[in-house]
Amino acid sequence: MNKISENHLVNSVNPVQPSDRPGQPPIVVGLGELLWDRFDDSRRPGGAPANVAFQAGQLGCQGVVCSRVGQDALGDELLAFLASQGLDTQWVQRDPDHPTGTVTVDTSRADHPEYTIHENVAWDFLESSDEWEHLMARAAAVCFGTLAQRSNGSREAIHRALRLADKTCLIVYDVNLRQQWFDRVTVERSLAASQAVKLNDHEVLVLAELLETESAEPVRFARSLQQRFAVNAVCITRAERGCLVISADEVIDSPGVAIEVADAVGAGDAFTAAWIFGQLRGWPLARQAVFANRVGALVASRSGAMPVLKEEFAQLMAEEQ
Repeated sequence: MNKISENHLVNSVNPVQPSDRPGQPPIVVGLGELLWDRFDDSRRPGGAPANVAFQAGQLGCQGVVCSRVGQDALGDELLAFLASQGLDTQWVQRDPDHPTGTVTVDTSRADHPEYTIHENVAWDFLESSDEWEHLMARAAAVCFGTLAQRSNGSREAIHRALRLADKTCLIVYDVNLRQQWFDRVTVERSLAASQAVKLNDHEVLVLAELLETESAEPVRFARSLQQRFAVNAVCITRAERGCLVISADEVIDSPGVAIEVADAVGAGDAFTAAWIFGQLRGWPLARQAVFANRVGALVASRSGAMPVLKEEFAQLMAEEQ
């Protein structure tokens, strides 16, 4: 996997070109799980990479979900929802043998939801395809995580897609550890495939032990990832305390945004989408962090991972001008 070229580094003054078609928005791919989040009283669309693509779409990019759902009513409903929000669903595969994925979400603590992720579902059986290959060659950014790599087939399909991305494509690894679905080999392989990495402060502690880094202190930990895996930037989210963004020559400590949390499901994914957006715009690191904090907080103030917030995002962007 080629690391991003110097003129497309995070915090670059030269933004990534929007797409292969002048005047068109940049393509931001969410590669991995697409599923239903089941709450006590409802179910809502979710899946971390899908959430990132959805929120990137609301921010003005061309959000694309690369995933797999069953040939069932739940799959039909997911695709209909994405299409209703302007996302092209042609890169979502249909599985005749496995059901659409679901996750049981416990929001007893609104700021710290817990997930039970069910197995042997469609996104455990991602397949490489000519369609994905052509898409990756045109993508401005691809975001992927750890969870969808829990099966061998999906893991290999994800890494093949990453290898097919253009050398200027921004590859973002959103660590997003869930239950027992991670191991050192998968995490190290994912770090090596990435230019930018996002994780939360709890995941720093887990990975510091898993990877046997010298320190779990956030900045020193980030520097170890940069040295060992040639990662350009590391972003560590800290909920209400905001985030740290560490590049090769800069450390940004951006305070959080005070809000009343409805539920935190998908807030981190919205943060990731906004961080990607800022990188593609070539914004300074501090501006990326502030904007991502604001977008993540806004989503946390609403229920579900994919609240419709196009107008609110447009207002935030206007305030950033």
